[in-house]
Formats: sequence, C-alpha cells, structure tokens
Amino acid sequence: MEPHPQRYGFDIAARPALPETADDLAALNRDGYVILEDLIDQARCDAIRAETARLLKGGGRNSFEGFNTQRVYNVLAKTRLLDDLIDHPRVLALLDRLFEPNYLLSQAQLINIRPGEAAQRLHFDDGFYKLPRPRAPLGAATIWAIDGFTDINGATVIVPRSHLWGQLPVPADVDAVPCVMPAGSAVFFLGTLWHGGGANRSDASRLAFTGQYCAPWLRQQENFFLEVPRETVRSLRPTIQSLIGYSIYPPFMGMVDSMHPKRLLEA
Repeated sequence: MEPHPQRYGFDIAARPALPETADDLAALNRDGYVILEDLIDQARCDAIRAETARLLKGGGRNSFEGFNTQRVYNVLAKTRLLDDLIDHPRVLALLDRLFEPNYLLSQAQLINIRPGEAAQRLHFDDGFYKLPRPRAPLGAATIWAIDGFTDINGATVIVPRSHLWGQLPVPADVDAVPCVMPAGSAVFFLGTLWHGGGANRSDASRLAFTGQYCAPWLRQQENFFLEVPRETVRSLRPTIQSLIGYSIYPPFMGMVDSMHPKRLLEA
C-alpha cells in the first residue's frame, strides 16, 4: 500500500473547530440532535427547488418511503447544487468530532413530502448495522429544509434524547416533536436518534435534502463507485471525493490494486 495518507487523505487536524462547534456538539451529545439555522440563503433554496422540479417524478414505492412522497436518489450524478450542503463547514466540524478521519457519505437524496402524506414510522438511521444498543452512533445525518419546516407541513419529527435508549421497542406514548425551522436551515442528528417524516396536513409540498454519513470502516448505503461516473467524480471537490469513498481507512481499507483509490482519478 502506498504510504501517502497526507497527500490523499482528509486530515482532521487541517480543519479547526468553528466558533459554534462546541455548543453544537454539546447539544448533540445531550439531546441527540441540533438545529443549525440559516446555513444557506433563500436564493440557493430557490435554485435547488427549481432544479428539483426537473428531477422529481412519481411517488414512493412503499409506506416507509411514503406513497405520496417523491424522492431523488443518486443526486451527485445529477446536479452540483447540493455539493455545498454535503460538505458544509458547520456539518463537517461536527462529523470531525464524531468519527475517525475519512468518514463517509452513506447516502444523499431529495425528499418532497406532498399534501396528504401520512407520518412515517419512527426509526433510527443506523439500525441496519446489527449491533445492540445502547451504543455510540455509527452514523449521523442532516435534513435540510429547502422549504421551511412547520408543525403541519411534514417537518421531520424527533424524539429528544432517544439516542440514549437501549434495545427496546418505541414506547406507545413517545413524545415526538417537529423540527420547526426556516428554509435554509438543517437539523443534524445522530444515527441512534429515533425520528421520522411528519404528516403533511398543509396544502403545499415540503422539500428537503438529506445527507447521511457513517464511520469510515462501514459499508455505505449507496454504491457511489457504480452510481457516479468517474468523469463526474473528477469534477468534485477533494472533500466530496473522499466522502464518497475515494479515501482510505488506514492502513488499507478501500484500496484499488494495492493503491489509493484517487489514483484512478489521475489515470
């Protein structure tokens, strides 16, 4: 294996904490989530909404996706408008302190909850990693409000402090609260936090973007190597290249023919 981790890596020491990081991390550790308000402006939300209208079609395939909810997968191959959300500095500052360097983007998708959609069942995102709870999170997620989230339009609902729960069914009287936040904001939560999409009782759709991340030694939900053409990967920022898997978990997990995967982009 080539000994070039600094040349090709994504070094945590090179990215200092932001002024907000300590408070963000304290809220995250205490409650399992933190709302980060006004990270992108209205013009960017408008541009994402317009781009999404071109990509959306059909509805969900099952009750978990939501039969009246539209989703766009494989967004990195389809648009560059979401890149700044995937590697936003406020988000990376938290991920840097949750996981080892070279953590990964596990999946990214646009979610448009249309009027009349029922509430999604509560779940936690890293539940498919079959390790018993309570435990440290193996992943984390952001849900970005492209449209403002309200208590009636399908805002994500979360169960505060449920990231600390053990291996128990969800209590029948669980107190889930909506993540009410203005457009351009994001809720960041741990992979062990119980949450779900809210019911849309309004007369307008609620558009969001979600990016899910995982520890660098775990398998990602999306296979970005097959989804994203290599020509497109070459156009991405190095940070996003690393996030989708063009990186190494030392000493050699992720190698290609004994070499760092970024060598493929130099060919």
